[in-house]
Amino acid sequence: MLTYAEVRGNQRRCLALTGLTPSEFDLLLPAFSRSCERLYPADRTLAGRPRKRFPGGGRTGALHAPGQKLLFLLVYLKTYPLQVVMAELFNLSQPQVNYWLRRLLPVLRDALDELGALPERDPQALAHIAAPPLEQTRRIIDGTERRRQRPKNPEKQQAHYSGRKKTHCDKNVVVTDAQSQRIDFLSQTYEGRVPDKSIADQEGIDYPPGTVLYKDSGFQGYEPPVAQTCQAKKKATRRGANGG
Repeated sequence: MLTYAEVRGNQRRCLALTGLTPSEFDLLLPAFSRSCERLYPADRTLAGRPRKRFPGGGRTGALHAPGQKLLFLLVYLKTYPLQVVMAELFNLSQPQVNYWLRRLLPVLRDALDELGALPERDPQALAHIAAPPLEQTRRIIDGTERRRQRPKNPEKQQAHYSGRKKTHCDKNVVVTDAQSQRIDFLSQTYEGRVPDKSIADQEGIDYPPGTVLYKDSGFQGYEPPVAQTCQAKKKATRRGANGG
């Protein structure tokens, strides 16, 4: 069974499994514990009814400690394994894994919101993010894809097909601060076939004054009102043996 105490003692393993170093994990854990207490008070049962006996009575569950709950959730989000694999790692059944994921995901979101770590979802609000006065801020816009199970419906298959490597996915556009490497904006979720530029155009993102925006070829022609846009040029392909 994978435990918090075991993973926390190995920085390389903790980073590989959760995406956080032990110090970052310990920074998030208190906020996660407070969020869990707010959403699920100790004087209430899992179903939300008042407890008839003192909290903590009965058999101790596999995810009893807050650190174990957070480890369980971060391992799933970082590695995205099958739920049966998570069940083996944390000594649970597959239905229990599904239950705890639905229960704990809102807790993590609330904790990240408390720490101010959630990206902005309102494209107009991005322009009001604090920036150094009279200085240019470098930001990077890019499209992200999350693989999903191939839909059985032919129309949905076509909608979520990304057009490469037989991948079916959901897509978002993110704007990242190049200096802090923090994601400042996360768009709504779109079907995999929607081009990155179309998402950016539809979102209508407002950028802070003095923004220098870096983009790739997926945003060809995307020229928002910023101080400057920079796009990497494609490398010229080598001439083949036949002159092609």
